[in-house]
Parts: sequence; C-alpha cells; structure tokens
Amino acid sequence: MLHLSAAVDQPSAYDAASYLTLARLAERGGLDFVTLEDSFARPGPDALAVLARLAPATSRIGLVPTVTTTHTEPFHVQAAVATLDWVSRGRAGWRIDVSTTEDEARLFGRRQAAPADALWQEAGEVADVAAKLWDSWEDDAEIRDVPTGRFIDRDKLHHVDFRGTSFSVKGPSIVPRPPQGHPVRVVDATDGPARRTAARYADVALVRAASAQQAAAVRDQLHSMAADFGRHPDQLRVLAGLLVDLGDGEHAAEPGHGGGGPRQTPQGPLYRGGPVDLAELIATWHGEGVVDGFHLTPVEPLRDLERLVNGTVALLQHRGLFRTFYPGSSLREHLGLARPANQYATTGERHEP
Repeated sequence: MLHLSAAVDQPSAYDAASYLTLARLAERGGLDFVTLEDSFARPGPDALAVLARLAPATSRIGLVPTVTTTHTEPFHVQAAVATLDWVSRGRAGWRIDVSTTEDEARLFGRRQAAPADALWQEAGEVADVAAKLWDSWEDDAEIRDVPTGRFIDRDKLHHVDFRGTSFSVKGPSIVPRPPQGHPVRVVDATDGPARRTAARYADVALVRAASAQQAAAVRDQLHSMAADFGRHPDQLRVLAGLLVDLGDGEHAAEPGHGGGGPRQTPQGPLYRGGPVDLAELIATWHGEGVVDGFHLTPVEPLRDLERLVNGTVALLQHRGLFRTFYPGSSLREHLGLARPANQYATTGERHEP
C-alpha cells in the first residue's frame, strides 16, 4: 500500500480558514494525513490548537501537529494529543521534535540547551511514558453507573510510576484512553540522533533523501534497529520527505527518476517539475521497495497542493497505485497499523490510584 501525506505549513498565516482549505483539499485526494510544524524558535500559531480546530470540519484526513518534548511537561503533552484524538474521532498523530537552541531555552528559563543526542533520548522517554499514560485507562474503565453514582471502575485505572533521566510521572492520565489506543507517533529520522528514537517508538519515520539509494539505506537501518528493539519492521512506515515545486514544469537540475528527480537544497530534497513526473518518481521509488510512501511539502501551499491532488494523485489513482477512498475512519487504519493492546489490561496488573 502506497502512503501519501502533505504539510500544510503557511508562514505568517493565523486564520483557521486557510489551513482548513488545505486540509480539505488533502482529504479530497485521499491522503493519509497532514502535518503542521511548530517550534519555539519562530512565531506562529500553536499547531495542535489549529488542527484541533480543523478536526470537526474534516472527516477522514489524519491530523499530525508537531509538539516538542523539550521544555514541556510530558503529562500535559500526552493529554493534549489524546484530546486531539478524541475530538477528531481517532485521526490524531503526534510529530515528535526537540528544541535545541539556547534562545528556546531562555524562553522558559528552567535549564540550558542540551546536545541533540540527550534531547532525543529524553524524547524517547516522553514517547514511552505517553504510551503508558494512554494505557492507564482501560478501554472500559468508564462505567457511568447512574444508580450507584460510579463513573469509573477504579480497578481499571493504573499508575504508570515512570522515572526518566529528567522527569518522573505517576499517573494515571486525566484523559480516557484515546480512540486509537495510541495516537500515531511520527519522527523525522533523517538526522542520526533522532533515528534511534524513531526506530524504537515511531509508527511513521520521515526521511529526507535526495536519492533512492539514500532512502533505502536509511529504511534498512531503521528496520534493523527496530528489530533490535523487539519490534517487527512492519510496525514502522518509512516515508520519504520531499519539497515539491509544481509551479512552472521545470525539471530539477540533477537527472534522476521521474524525468527530474529531487536535488539537495539547504531546506532539504526538492523536486521541481510537473505532476506527471512526480507521479513517476513516487511510483518508481515505491515499486522498488525503497520507501512506504512520501511526505510532501508544497513550496507554494495552495498552488502546489492543488496540482498534487488534481494531477499527481489522480494519475496514481488511475494507475491503481493509490486508493480512491478511505477504507476506514482512523489514521491507524489509513496506515495499515493495528490498534495497540493495552499493556496493563493484557498483563492483568492492578494499581489502585
């Protein structure tokens, strides 16, 4: 199954309507999900809040905001992502990121900037405790027994008692277990320090690669590392991250697949060409087993996303390479990922809160 997603980032856009237009366009094309970047290093609206606003105005598209694990409270982060899963009826994801600069650290004044490897180790611990907190309510913990006045079966709530290198969390969560069990966790695994965290905790790994060979090498490494952590490689989707400029039909400077192929730029691999050649590039890389799909960032958001959906995606659908309808309602179903079992319910442990 080919997986496609897109970024809906718009510099200096603060109105929800412009983001909703892009999300609905991506949904019309059957894309798995959209992402919205966020960072303490630049001004802009809160990505999670924007996508929560879009949730009731869309019906199938997955919604994946970036939420940093640095300078934020893990308990609050997991509750916010779980809430997004509830308001979207099972379509939430979480793009995990870290904050590395001293300027970002000064915004909070609690600690100095740390090396990337230490921050990504912490991010892995946050991803771990988030899963535990999502499981801290069993699926049937809410009983809502009016005659007895019992809202919750307290035997089905669990302390997580987590201790990491820089934080500890007792739990349970204040939000019931999300509809997906675990909202989808996404990590950009291009850089080395993030790759270990992606292999161990991510459901989707993004890889910015300028060639099929580079993408395949990273995918193989991620699968090998995931296996070392006791995971089956099929539990991890690897998508190639690509900037796309479909504006003028010019091919990229370097020859390659699809009549143009991507070339490396300071912002990442860039494809500049037409929708037909982009469809050929996607079909070739996926057909060769290089990646499970693509995460595409339009250079001109509305223009390029329209040409992507109406041109590239339509061509892939016509060739039978991409779906024409959503087979399910949750983001996990779009990605072909199973709903995780509750780790506390399956072990039979009981922790009285």
